[in-house]
Amino acid sequence: MYIERVPNRNSPPAVLLRESYREGNQVKKRTLANLSKLPEDVIDNMKLVLKGAKVSITEAIPDNFEVIRSLPHGHVMVILETIKKLGLDKIIGERPSRIRNLVVAMIIARIINPKSKLATARGFNYQTCSNSLGQILNLEKANEDELYDALDWLLNKQERIENKLASLHLESGALVLYDVTSTYLEGKGCDLGKYGYNRDKKKGKTQIVFGLLCDVNGCPIAVEVFSGNTSDSATLNGQIKKVRNRFGIKNVVWVTDRGILTSSKISELVKPVAGLDYISGLTKTSIRKLAEVSAIQLGLFDELNLVEFESEDYPDERLIACRNPLIAEKNQRQREELLQAAEEQFELIVKATKREKRALKGADKIGLRVGKVLNKYKINKYYNLDITESGFTYERKQELIVQEMALDGVYILRTSVEKKVMNEFEVVKAYKSLSAVEEAFRCYKSIDLKVRPIYHYKGDRVKAHIFLCMLAYYVEWHLKQELAPLLFEEEEIDDNSLDVIKARRSSTAVAKDRKKRNQENFPVHSFRTLIEDLGTICLNTVECNLKGGKYIFPKITRPTALQQKVLDLLNISLFCTQ
Repeated sequence: MYIERVPNRNSPPAVLLRESYREGNQVKKRTLANLSKLPEDVIDNMKLVLKGAKVSITEAIPDNFEVIRSLPHGHVMVILETIKKLGLDKIIGERPSRIRNLVVAMIIARIINPKSKLATARGFNYQTCSNSLGQILNLEKANEDELYDALDWLLNKQERIENKLASLHLESGALVLYDVTSTYLEGKGCDLGKYGYNRDKKKGKTQIVFGLLCDVNGCPIAVEVFSGNTSDSATLNGQIKKVRNRFGIKNVVWVTDRGILTSSKISELVKPVAGLDYISGLTKTSIRKLAEVSAIQLGLFDELNLVEFESEDYPDERLIACRNPLIAEKNQRQREELLQAAEEQFELIVKATKREKRALKGADKIGLRVGKVLNKYKINKYYNLDITESGFTYERKQELIVQEMALDGVYILRTSVEKKVMNEFEVVKAYKSLSAVEEAFRCYKSIDLKVRPIYHYKGDRVKAHIFLCMLAYYVEWHLKQELAPLLFEEEEIDDNSLDVIKARRSSTAVAKDRKKRNQENFPVHSFRTLIEDLGTICLNTVECNLKGGKYIFPKITRPTALQQKVLDLLNISLFCTQ
């Protein structure tokens, strides 16, 4: 920091307090304040102090320079500048406005520390703020009612925003990833909240279902909320219409889960429409039927982990059978452990029927004890059970277990995409891309964005809340791509098709896991801890009291080497202003 006099034509020169900073490979300077109105002796004293000179004991530094406020700032500016670089602020609202700033602020707050709308609003206020977000976006007087109004405004913009994101990330013939999840609601006042298949295992709570559309890389494009009792497959029709009609993309390859794209949905929604192709999977029951009629020769997996074949049951489709030996070994181990645990309980029941005193008698009582074991371990299909009035015996169905072992680690994909367009390895790789949507759901529900708990009682507010979280994940996804060298993330995309089945991590990612440092010897972070680290860059308000006057100016903490690396990777500066 230094003082510079700048000539001003016929007027007295401007006296400016300036600071040098680095942006990429360039050194730039930024004006912190105009000191032209201060007395000359005060300016001279400031020059001496800035150059390291000691002042007299009556003007000691502790009495003249005091930090009167310090707000976490680095993470706010990193996310805000990323939003600007992506153009998301202009996609949300074409012109700058307070309501656009409120939406942008809620997105940033969701990434930094997800809270209720009331707590988020208090985080903007000067007296209760936890970072510089309210000050930077001039929202220090915002309240929760304004945030709710901003949510309502955002929901009305959702269609236009999604259309714009689709135009940026999707094109004709593109792969579209689609998956569905659910999350529970607090209270029972929301009209969307219904009882349904509860993935969160929260008994007694209503839920909503929402489906997420992503591009092939996992970048979110659109989200839609449904009633909690909506089946996964029932959501597909609206998504197909959305992509074809709203986004204007007629040729699409849908990559989705077998529970969504069922055989009936393929016949009803996909096959009658020209330009629609799909990649999905078969259920375990369907795989077992194919194995029983020898449509797929499991012996081939001894030499290959991927086999393409055809079946009369699936006309005009390519079937691709894959076997993951690691998953197969895991499934076999887990099954054996489960059977052994159940048999230990069975043996206790057998001993109870044979003890001399108070022996367990009666088919109903014995059956009740056996039923508890079967319900706990879910293994009744693997046993022949014989329950009598005075005893109980059990025997493994060894033939069935052998058949199950042969199918361990095996999954079969079905696709309408022609081989000249995508070979079998590319199909498998595309299907495995669905893991990117699953990662999005994990971030949505637990890791970063924490969409739960949902206290909104209006259906539209719930929809707006889910959409806001999608926009936050959109920003987080791009941040993770740029900051991958500093995160426990996969940096290298291995195009070796033979590794598709084994799904091995790259050597770089393995090395980062082991050493907890990257190739440049920077410590490696999770996304959450890196954001927290950036928050230690503070926006300080400094009060300067010198002879002849008082001056207050801002001063930003100097970034550490790691923090500067983050700024360089993102190609942004902390000194950018709104």
